[in-house]
Amino acid sequence: MVHPAPSYEPLDPYAAPAPRYGTGALSDLLPAVAAGLGIAGVPPTALDLAPADRVCVFLVDGMGWELIRRHPDEAPFLTSLMAGPATGGGRPITAGFPSTTATSLASVGTGLPPGAHGLAGYTVLNPDTGELMNQLRWQPWTSPTDWQPHPTVFRLAQEAGIETCQVTSPTFQHTPLTKIALSGGTFLGRLTGEERMDLTAERLAASDRALVYTYYSELDSMGHRHGVDSDAWRGQLMMADRLAQRLAEQLPPRSALYVTADHGMIDIPFDPESRIDFDEDWELRAGVAVLGGEARARHVYAVPGAAADVYAVWSEVLGEQMWVASREEAITAGWFGPVVEDRVRGRIGDVVAVARDDIAIVATRTEPGESTMVGLHGSMTPVEQLVPLLEVRT
Repeated sequence: MVHPAPSYEPLDPYAAPAPRYGTGALSDLLPAVAAGLGIAGVPPTALDLAPADRVCVFLVDGMGWELIRRHPDEAPFLTSLMAGPATGGGRPITAGFPSTTATSLASVGTGLPPGAHGLAGYTVLNPDTGELMNQLRWQPWTSPTDWQPHPTVFRLAQEAGIETCQVTSPTFQHTPLTKIALSGGTFLGRLTGEERMDLTAERLAASDRALVYTYYSELDSMGHRHGVDSDAWRGQLMMADRLAQRLAEQLPPRSALYVTADHGMIDIPFDPESRIDFDEDWELRAGVAVLGGEARARHVYAVPGAAADVYAVWSEVLGEQMWVASREEAITAGWFGPVVEDRVRGRIGDVVAVARDDIAIVATRTEPGESTMVGLHGSMTPVEQLVPLLEVRT
């Protein structure tokens, strides 16, 4: 594809809406909870949550704040929590960048931004091997504790004598992502959402001081497959709403329930203007050794000596619709947090391209499955970046 010469100034990467690390991001949630439980050694945060003896975090994959706002009929209970001071109220917080599951779950579990925990995208380059690492599927294999060495807040809670557990699908029990992001305490696998809610309430009531995490993934799956404008997705939102209410109604005394998500989602049309195919675009491919990230948040790794040229081309071609930054610009702008550890720096692309408009950079030959997804996420737009922090207290 030949792109016309631009007649615009590229978007300023320093003007992108970076996540609110330290004050209102997913990485602040468990540190704020831990402060109320008196757990030592957790990362500091300015997010202030009232203490509770028993705390549950219920994370619904793909359930962005804006998506709940758009569907009050499908999510009446969650909608009531968005502005319901009698039940604790609610507010949006930011997922972190990129707004994708592996990154967000690591931020939740460790209480750290991506620049510290190191899961800086859906796929990132492993600087030690030169291979592209899928951090959701953990392929190719690498040592989990070398990749993410920080302790989880769950582990710190367990060491502090707090009854700690995760109640989720049995599928996730032994995955590397669970090990480095969510481990600590007891893992309890249950297949259905209803079983998870009921067991979560039981575990909260079983101890005077408890921290319980539970998770529901099906909403995200329906969004990827059918889009957030589909009946299938709306049906799953209704299910998530019922599950949250089921859990809330069973909370024991002195409890706080926080309902949140790892990211939102946006449907991208299947046309050449909306979905630019990297594999068929010689101009965007020029000088690129490896394409990482995902369709709305790309890590672009240049061949040696070509980083400046790749940056120039991507800025010229995409700079009106995407925030295009060099690695140093993205780090300095705070996209990955206030600190990027040395072991993480090389995982970030030489160029990072993040969609502002309704477009995606797909790769139909090298990423055939991902390229067929209707609903996508990863960027810093409100519909992808804002997630709920909804609270119920007893």
